Amino acid sequence: MHQYGARDVERLLRLPRSTIRSLVNAGFVSPARGPRKSYLFSFRDLIVLRTAQALAQAKVPPRRITKSLKELRRHLPDAMPLSGLAIGAVGDRVVVSEGASRWQAESGQYLLAFDGDPADGSLNVVERNDAGAAASAEDWFERGSKLESRDPGAAREAYGRALDADPTHLAARINLGRLLHEAGRLADAERVYREAISACGSDPLLLYNLGVLLEDLGRRSEAMEAYERALHRDPRLADCHYNLALLCKTLGNPRHAIRHMAQYRRLVKPRR
Repeated sequence: MHQYGARDVERLLRLPRSTIRSLVNAGFVSPARGPRKSYLFSFRDLIVLRTAQALAQAKVPPRRITKSLKELRRHLPDAMPLSGLAIGAVGDRVVVSEGASRWQAESGQYLLAFDGDPADGSLNVVERNDAGAAASAEDWFERGSKLESRDPGAAREAYGRALDADPTHLAARINLGRLLHEAGRLADAERVYREAISACGSDPLLLYNLGVLLEDLGRRSEAMEAYERALHRDPRLADCHYNLALLCKTLGNPRHAIRHMAQYRRLVKPRR
């Protein structure tokens, strides 16, 4: 059975790392562990994660979300069926369609459609959206997500178009900054991250990525500040604790290094 790392989930589902961790910590999914305790998600986990976030954004009560996801997980196939998979709302009931077959799960008002095969690096998630500019930005964002693995340059251009349509599209800014960083364009990546903070606020994943970039630029004190701001926004950001522990050790602050490493180990410790 194909498995997906946290970065795959970020790219396929357009979920920030902090949101993924929140949904895991809430018990909606229980991913396996890979090297260095990294998360490994199944196809079922991907669908459950995206559905959980959509229901939460729709302000569906947590108890109803839990009930819906329990039923959803029980019926989902191990991989994307050839006929595709759609999750929609009929009244206040959730109907899952797999080809010609349909079944219901208790839930709230929402509409999601899944298309493509994440094993091939594609999973399209389409939500009802009546805002023209936002929809256009989302179209460009989805195009960028699909292009990342085979044409990073075209993906960067698509994310730029998404931001032209919606300057507050946080995921597009984060992905664009990451691709610029990976391409060695560190100054451009920093500019994108700084502009993202101004336009979208202090998102923890954004601050974490900025910290990683600043470390690569050799600006360790600024990197430490970015990591600390990220943890102020999301204290359960395990990777941030890990990086900050190593940075504190390098900068001669062993007590803080021990504290952050201990917190990292507590966060990644498998549940019993």
